[in-house]
Amino acid sequence: MDREYGRSGMARTAFLGLGVMGYPMAGHLQAKGHEVTVYNRTTAKAEKWAVEHGGTFAPTPAEAVAGAEIVFACVGNDDDLRSITSADGGCFTAIEKGAVFVDHTTASAEVARELHAAAAERGFAFVDAPVSGGQAGAENGVLTVMCGGDEAPYSKVEPVIASFAKSCRLMGPSGAGQLTKMVNQICIAGLLQGLSEGMNFAAKAGLDGEAVLDVISKGAAGSWQMENRGSTMLKGEFEFGFAVDWMRKDLGICLSEANNNGAQLPVTALVDQFYKEVQAMGGGRWDTSSLMKRLTQNG
Repeated sequence: MDREYGRSGMARTAFLGLGVMGYPMAGHLQAKGHEVTVYNRTTAKAEKWAVEHGGTFAPTPAEAVAGAEIVFACVGNDDDLRSITSADGGCFTAIEKGAVFVDHTTASAEVARELHAAAAERGFAFVDAPVSGGQAGAENGVLTVMCGGDEAPYSKVEPVIASFAKSCRLMGPSGAGQLTKMVNQICIAGLLQGLSEGMNFAAKAGLDGEAVLDVISKGAAGSWQMENRGSTMLKGEFEFGFAVDWMRKDLGICLSEANNNGAQLPVTALVDQFYKEVQAMGGGRWDTSSLMKRLTQNG
């Protein structure tokens, strides 16, 4: 399996995990002409995907990866990832030699290195490849993908990843993709807290929030979060993708890694506790811009 997937022909792929991200990502692969077999813990969802997109589904991870040249995964956390790969009944025993396993789960760098080593022992490659762009990015096929692993397998899968990504880059050895995603989440947490405080301040000062956004978004304060979440935050609407529960999972990974490498994350730790308060308000499934709700509810 030394072909350059996506250049000399379509790839036989498997996609494990059909959540809000994986479902459309697998759909883009199928739409671009790749052969896709999907697996999901809830079989009915895999069946629905197969009917909707014209691919096939399998009842177990091991059956899904049979004959696949590239195996994609996008599940919840480290434990979920181990469950579908290296645990009893996991797919690592069934993946063919020479294949590449591409993991889009936001997980720890530790599990990425662990599975990279396990894959190498079995004769196939592992690339950690967490994504940014949220549900909308997955649905529109414009995700940003940050990868860790070896150059050769990365080069083979990059054209196929382009089926659902606008940007993809190898950041370094195994685990580097996950570490880069941690930087991404650290930055987002601080940005959203600053945006929430700014918009709450504008309201307290009697300013027109929409007018404020229109002016400052064109200057140095502008950001993706401001452009895409500022107005909905002012309206108290928090149903736009990436949930607080998942952000807390990600920030926990960031804080654990910082404890290992000595990085100081005082703002991240504080915002993590603010998200804990949002969860206590019943907002675990609200999107991450709901930091605003904490400020308005508390006066």
